[in-house]
Amino acid sequence: MRILHFSDAHIDMANYGRHDPQTGLPVRVMDFLKSLDTIVNTAISEKVDLVIFAGDAYKDRSPAPTFQREWGKRIMALSNAKIPTVLLVGNHDSSPALGRANSIQEFETLQVPYIHLVAKPGFLSSEDLEIPCQVIAIPWLSRSSFMSILDLNGEDNLNVYDVMETRLSAKIQEWIDQADPELPLVLTAHASVQGAVFGSERTVMLGSDLILPGSFVKDSRLDYVALGHIHKAQDLNENAHPPVVYSGSIERLDFGEAQDEKFFIIAHVNKGATKVEWRKLDQIRPFIDRVVYLESPDDVTNILIKSLPEHDLLKDAFVRLTIHFPHEWGDLIDEVTLRQYASEAFEFHINLRPQMDPRSRLPENLAMSALGPLDLLELYLKSNQFSLEAISELKEMAQGLINQVNNPDSE
Repeated sequence: MRILHFSDAHIDMANYGRHDPQTGLPVRVMDFLKSLDTIVNTAISEKVDLVIFAGDAYKDRSPAPTFQREWGKRIMALSNAKIPTVLLVGNHDSSPALGRANSIQEFETLQVPYIHLVAKPGFLSSEDLEIPCQVIAIPWLSRSSFMSILDLNGEDNLNVYDVMETRLSAKIQEWIDQADPELPLVLTAHASVQGAVFGSERTVMLGSDLILPGSFVKDSRLDYVALGHIHKAQDLNENAHPPVVYSGSIERLDFGEAQDEKFFIIAHVNKGATKVEWRKLDQIRPFIDRVVYLESPDDVTNILIKSLPEHDLLKDAFVRLTIHFPHEWGDLIDEVTLRQYASEAFEFHINLRPQMDPRSRLPENLAMSALGPLDLLELYLKSNQFSLEAISELKEMAQGLINQVNNPDSE
């Protein structure tokens, strides 16, 4: 079985900025759609057996109709190609209110052929998928909906994740036991798994997480685990069976993902042996993040320009320049010249971080009257980060001056 696995499309995550004159879409949204097109076209051209989308089509549960149209076009292309496709409902697709529709509900409502929407944990047999493969599917599970379903009261609130883990574990074991042992068995989930490395999605996730233990996903009876929700691509069971793979988001969402490469997966799944092929999305818009600490007031603009890449690397990139400097040097920073240098960037952000002079603080529960002049001098010098050697020399000089004032006739 050849399975294409991707997740966390978030196609409308950045619906701002300049618009494309031909489509009317925000250029940034077109970046996400370009990656999505690459994925869908690969599935069709290579005639994969199954597509698994592991959740989060949009940035929130109420996408604009225009974005629903663009997502729908791509999923309908998979349906028209007669490729079985599993769509998990992610946390950004879900409503916290029980009974409310999710943002990709239409594929179930309209009973689109070959499209299997999973809004609650379930088991898809080979008969359901019409291919020799079985899928255990776990969409996003919110605490509030789980408590409502199980009629848990407020006293159970603190332990609800323990209850969820216990119930889910029992159900997964039940499905594994009922699966045909001769056919490949795949687990897909939109969830956090213990041991995963988080990316910047911590800033965009809605609500709290159920953390699945590694034992859930590393059962050797599984042949591939397709995960979504964490944006950093990674295999949590590398060089072992089964592969436990977060494919990651299909585009960089912000500067927190500036260094992350983006992928989708072609998994060559066999019973007891699976090979993972990482397909890099190589048309991702670059994010360039530079931090400069100014140490001299001389030639400030040139120093800042040299901290940035050459013009050809800045072209069409997101660029952020963070400048730390003493507050009195603020007038030396020529923002106009910097913006002219980076004029071909898609966006250029300058973050100014002026450093104020630290104020001397007395030790707790100690009055100023309890300190002598040398003690106060030492406190001031330490707060201004003088070296210990300099502090010692200055205190010695100060002591000499004090002695002269107190004993003017000693010379």
